[in-house]
Amino acid sequence: MAAAERAFQLITCEPRPLSLDCRGIPGLPEAEVPLGKLRRLLLHNDTSRETRDAVWRRLVVNARSGAPAWRVAAVGMATPGLRRMAGLLARNWHGDSSDRDSEMITGFLDRLADIDLNHSRIAGKLIDAGARAVKAVLERESTAEIVHTAATWSVPPRPTFDHPDWVLARAVAAGVIAPEEWELISQTRLEEQSLHSVAEQLAISTAIAAAWRRAAERKVAEAITDGELDRISLTEVMARMRRRAVHRRRLAATAMRQPTSGSTVAPATA
Repeated sequence: MAAAERAFQLITCEPRPLSLDCRGIPGLPEAEVPLGKLRRLLLHNDTSRETRDAVWRRLVVNARSGAPAWRVAAVGMATPGLRRMAGLLARNWHGDSSDRDSEMITGFLDRLADIDLNHSRIAGKLIDAGARAVKAVLERESTAEIVHTAATWSVPPRPTFDHPDWVLARAVAAGVIAPEEWELISQTRLEEQSLHSVAEQLAISTAIAAAWRRAAERKVAEAITDGELDRISLTEVMARMRRRAVHRRRLAATAMRQPTSGSTVAPATA
C-alpha cells in the first residue's frame, strides 16, 4: 500500500500533476483538478455521493483506456479506503502485510475492468472487491492441508541489492544516471529532505530539480525493466559516492563560513 501511495505521489507532484477534467460535475471546480487536490475534496464530509460517483465514473473510464498512469491514479484515489479496509482485515491475516495489500489491489483492479458505471457507490464496490480477494485467500489457507516434515534445511539469505539505495548505486555504476542525480533522488525520496533544500545544495532552481529528478527516476525505472542493473558490483561504487557526497557537503559548509567580500577579519591577539 505504501508503494501504491508513493506511485500516486509521483504522478501528482508539481510541476505537471496528473489532473481530471471536472467540468460538469456538481460541487467541483469547472476546470482540470490535480488528483491530489481532488482526493482531498472527495474525502470531505460535504462532498455528496453523487459527486463522488461522477468523479469515479471518469476515473474508471480513464483507467480502462490502458494508460498505466490512470490505473495508478485509480488505486491512489482509493488508497484511504483501501488502507481502512486492510486494517479491518489485519486481525485474521497472519502473513506478510504486503501480500495482503497485493491481493487487495489485485481484486480492486480486476473489478475496475468490468464494474457497471450506471450503478452508485462505485469506489465502495471497488474496495469491497479488494476485500473479497483477501477473504478468498484466507478461506483457501484455512482449508489447505499442513504438511509436516522432520527434515530441516537452511534458507539462503535475502539479497541486499534490492534496497533502494543499492538500486540507485547500481544505476550510477551502469551509467544510467549521474552521481548528482543519485544524490537528488536519494536525499529527497529516501532521506526525506525537501526538494528546495537539495536544489540549493546543487545550485539549481526547485523547478529544474523536480524536472531533473523526474527524468532520472524514469531512466532508472526503464533500466530496471530492461535488466540493465543486474550483476553489477557495488562495493567500491557505493563507497565512492558516499565519500563524494560527504566531501560536497563539507565544501558547502566551508563556503558558508567564509567571510563575505569587503568584510574584515580581526587578527588574533595573544
